[in-house]
Amino acid sequence: MMNRFSILCPTLVAILTLAVIPQPAPHLQALDPTSPEQVVKLIFLHHSTGENWLADGYGDLGRTLDQNNYFVSDTNYGWGPDGIGDRTDIPDWLEWFAGSESSRYLTALFNESGQHSGYTRTLSDPGGENQIVMFKSCFPNSELRGNPYDPPSPGHDLTVGNAKYVYNTILQYFATRPDKLFVVITAPPLTDPTYADNARAFNLWLVNYLLRENDYSLNNVAVFDFYDILTGPDAHHRLNNGQIEHIVAESNTLYYPSDDDHPSAAGSRKATEEFVPMLNVFYHRWQGDMPPAPPFEPTTSATAEAQPQATAAQPLAAGLISDFESDNPPGTNGWEPFWDEASNTSMQCATDDGDAHSGTQSLQLDFDIAPGAWGTCTLFFDMPQNWGAGEGLTFFLRASEPGLVFNVDIYAGSFENQETYAYPIETSQESITDWIPVEIRWSDFRRVEWEENAGTSFTSPDGVIGIAFGFSTYSDTPNIGTIWVDDLSILGRFTAANAQPTAKQPTVTEQPKPSGRGILPCGAAIALPMGLVCLRVWNGRKRP
Repeated sequence: MMNRFSILCPTLVAILTLAVIPQPAPHLQALDPTSPEQVVKLIFLHHSTGENWLADGYGDLGRTLDQNNYFVSDTNYGWGPDGIGDRTDIPDWLEWFAGSESSRYLTALFNESGQHSGYTRTLSDPGGENQIVMFKSCFPNSELRGNPYDPPSPGHDLTVGNAKYVYNTILQYFATRPDKLFVVITAPPLTDPTYADNARAFNLWLVNYLLRENDYSLNNVAVFDFYDILTGPDAHHRLNNGQIEHIVAESNTLYYPSDDDHPSAAGSRKATEEFVPMLNVFYHRWQGDMPPAPPFEPTTSATAEAQPQATAAQPLAAGLISDFESDNPPGTNGWEPFWDEASNTSMQCATDDGDAHSGTQSLQLDFDIAPGAWGTCTLFFDMPQNWGAGEGLTFFLRASEPGLVFNVDIYAGSFENQETYAYPIETSQESITDWIPVEIRWSDFRRVEWEENAGTSFTSPDGVIGIAFGFSTYSDTPNIGTIWVDDLSILGRFTAANAQPTAKQPTVTEQPKPSGRGILPCGAAIALPMGLVCLRVWNGRKRP
């Protein structure tokens, strides 16, 4: 992992680079269908078809998972904050995983340990959050309109294009949570053939192309083709002779009906038999950090015509960077304070469980910046982040008093050649009593004055290596106070549309000018040679 101080010190990067010894790429390991050694907490989001699948004497999924060392919980109608459990159609996954209230919903989901369906559960709750999230839409979601090969397109309707867009969007959130395994269960088929070709093509896209088209390299997302298994006795998505086998049926409609389009007990049990060994494979692959599995390709020629055409990558909507419910967001060492040790300055930043916009915690920043000094609270990523699908940043802000000034800083480029962009803010009177939504477009971030191309707009959100809240002062005035930040996210179509401002935006100060008294992210440190700044940050780093 790249040392974060090296981002501020190009010379150190060069030294560290010489010390790096390339490691050979890992070899693919055999697929492991055995049960986890330790009890694993799993939660399943579903409605009636899922309830039947879980039920003892029907699909027996709950009991079989229990026998395989999974502590199973579930959601159903009426569950959760705002009754979010009522909404499990494909467009609703945006609300769960990429909406303005998703942090609140997911906090409840990750901590849910109750049963909302009838199934045997013999294991004791091992404690902690749910590690595996399974989610499935019900059979009406197979009535997808449009055309089989439609590309992803923004929208909330049940169309092929909208459905692809939804999964592309929530995949961005999944990328921020490598500590969770997300298992997509495709919606079951209908007996009505009207839109069956669309449903088949979409589910083939989910299995074969969702991860590929998004260049998704993590092992924390898997797709199980529940739809296919229910279209015929010879249709399978299973582990066979040590290999994943995806055999697609000639028919695209429900082969195992009950009195209606709910799958029968026989179809549900067939799905259980094939799913549980696959889940074990998904789990071990995720735990072992194996290279991503190659896409599952259909093994019958009958599906060749239904294979989705390759389409250009589509923009994603919004993604959570940090909800501050944990100290260290995945892929980071957490938020770290830095300050000018040569001055009488202090800088602290840590999660605070005393107040939050959503969930139970926010990020509290306490700063006492001496005149002409500086301090920052910084999050560096292990690897550059691609935020190019978003439109900017958004977060919620509260302050101890009005008139506090700070910057939101973005570090971009490469670890060896850092670029810094800043956006200055002054807290408003409303932020004392209310959480204030803040939205900053990429173009509003400007290159800092001590770097080349000063004042130019930020145009490279596809290579972000860090983000910070920076504090400085004028030459003769200290900057003392506290601010709280919560729900830091990539600004996108859904954050912008769903945010409900509770008060006016904080005051935005003018961009710094060379001769003025603008708010600069590193204060007097700007005048120092870069090498000296580097040494001061290296030696002056303290933790509260």
